[in-house]
Amino acid sequence: MARIIAIANQKGGVGKTTTAINLSACLAEMNKKVLAIDIDPQGNTSSGLGIDKNKLKNTIYQMIIGECSLADCRLRTSIKDLDILPSNVNLAGAEIELIGVKDREYILKKHIETVRDDYDFIIIDCPPSLNSLTVNAMTTADTVLVPIQCEFYALEGLTQLIHTINLVKQRLNPKLELEGVVFTMYDARTNLSLQVVENVKSNLKQNIYKTIIPRNVRLAEAPSHGIPINIYDPKSAGAEGYRQLAQEVIEKEEADLYDRNDKSKAEKKKFFKKK
Repeated sequence: MARIIAIANQKGGVGKTTTAINLSACLAEMNKKVLAIDIDPQGNTSSGLGIDKNKLKNTIYQMIIGECSLADCRLRTSIKDLDILPSNVNLAGAEIELIGVKDREYILKKHIETVRDDYDFIIIDCPPSLNSLTVNAMTTADTVLVPIQCEFYALEGLTQLIHTINLVKQRLNPKLELEGVVFTMYDARTNLSLQVVENVKSNLKQNIYKTIIPRNVRLAEAPSHGIPINIYDPKSAGAEGYRQLAQEVIEKEEADLYDRNDKSKAEKKKFFKKK
């Protein structure tokens, strides 16, 4: 059963889509079956994985409003073991289309549950706002991964995002957890980047990934070619950063699975002891 990770931050320009594209590709490179879900109307994850978003007959928009099935809009990318549910600007109309729809917060979840066993990881790229699309992503996800840019306003909006995650957990998805925070656009030449990392670590008592994604020209170039960084420039600092992040994500999933199995064994032992 896939681990579903929503990549979210209401602040734009923090490397959210870059993380969605390259984490998905690096997980696939490590022989994991991955489904990337582009639930951002900008459709940048779709184009960043080589999909011509403007020529699509069916996208996640048609799926959400009931005009097509998941199978109708799911596409294979050029990368082995990586599929995508693409989007384009039409998805911006979903907000209006979903008004008054019963259980609209669970529409994406109902579709994804039908294919969850087909993948190891499902990565959802959320829009840079806290709207019904983001809520759908969080209702579907197991965890939320938050990219934070190494700049002065790094913590701006993060408190609100964590509040939203907690609200979704209380009211819609009791299993939702914060996957963790990953620092992006780190520039080792500046004191500011180091100060931001230390500031967030001291103020945010949450899981913070050891991997820090560097500011890298090749990372910025890769999307225009429609390929992830591990294919565009496999030896770049950006590719190495996202490989390390993918490895951490895999190790975290394995550790969580081990903990769940241990807990399950303990509960069974306790049950039979009562008997």
